[in-house]
Amino acid sequence: MKSPGDRILVIGPAWVGDMVMSHSLYRVLADSRPGAVIDVLAPAWSQPQLARMPEVRRGLTKPIDHGELALGRRRKLGRALRGDYDQAIVLPNSIKAALVPLLARIPRRTGWRGEMRYGLLNDMRYLDSTALPLMVQQFVALGLEPGAAMPDPLPQPRLTVDPGRAAECAQRLGLDPDRKMLVLCPGAEFGGAKRWPTAYYAAVADDYLARGWQVALFGSARDSEVTGELLATATGQGIHDLAGRTALADAIDLMSMASAVVSNDSGLMHIAAALERPLLVVYGATSPAFTPPLSHTATTLVSDID
Repeated sequence: MKSPGDRILVIGPAWVGDMVMSHSLYRVLADSRPGAVIDVLAPAWSQPQLARMPEVRRGLTKPIDHGELALGRRRKLGRALRGDYDQAIVLPNSIKAALVPLLARIPRRTGWRGEMRYGLLNDMRYLDSTALPLMVQQFVALGLEPGAAMPDPLPQPRLTVDPGRAAECAQRLGLDPDRKMLVLCPGAEFGGAKRWPTAYYAAVADDYLARGWQVALFGSARDSEVTGELLATATGQGIHDLAGRTALADAIDLMSMASAVVSNDSGLMHIAAALERPLLVVYGATSPAFTPPLSHTATTLVSDID
C-alpha cells in the first residue's frame, strides 16, 4: 500500500524543449520518493516524449489547447481526476495551469507563485531566479521540499529509443543506417531571430556531403520553408528533407542514429541533447543562460548580437 504523497500528477509544460527538460524532475522524484507514481497531464503532441521517460507511468492528454481557458472542460477533467492523486506539481506559471489540480481537489498543490495564484496553490513557492537561474533547476526544485538542496549533479534528461522503429523509419525515408548521418535542425519558433542563416547550414551540409556523410534536415511542417531554402542554396546532392514528414516519435528514434547534430535554440536541440548525440547549438539573439542543452556531448556557439 502506497504512503500518502506517492501519487503525483505533474501539469506539464507546453513546449517540446521544456517537456524534455521536465524529465530531470521525474528522475529526481523517482530517486527521492521510491515507489512514487508519476503521471503527467500534457498536450497530445507530447505523449511520444513522455512514453520515452521510464519514470512516468502514463501521460494524460490535456483536452485543451495552449492558452485556451475552456473552463467547462477543465472542470470536467478535474472531476474525473478526483481521488487519484496526493500531490500536483504545476510547472507552467499561468493561472489556467493551476485550475485542474484545484478542481480535482488534490490535497497538495505545488508550484511557483507565477500569475498570483493565491488560493489555487496551497504549497506555493517564491522563486529566487538568482539562486535557480536555469529552467531545469526551477522544475526540479518543485519536486523537493522547500529549502532542500538541489541534487549535485543534477540528473540530465534522457530519452529512451526504439532501435527497431528507428531502422524502419530510416528505410522508409531512404536513409542508410550504415552511413554516418549529419542532422541539421535549421528551424526555430518565433521567426528568424533564433535561426542561424540557412546559407551557413547549406555550407555545412555541402562540406559533410563531400566527406561521404548523408545529411538529414529535421523539423516540423512549419519549418519546410526554411529547409526548402537550404536545399535551394546547397550545391551538394542527396540531402534528405524530413521537415513535416516524421511524427515526433519517429523524429526521436531517427535522431538517435545521428553521428552529429547542428541546431538552433529549439525543441529539437533539447531532444538531441537528451539522446546524447554529439551536438553543436548556434545561439544568436537568445542565450543558453536559461535553457542550455543538458548534455555533456553538447557544445554551444554564442554570438555577440545585442
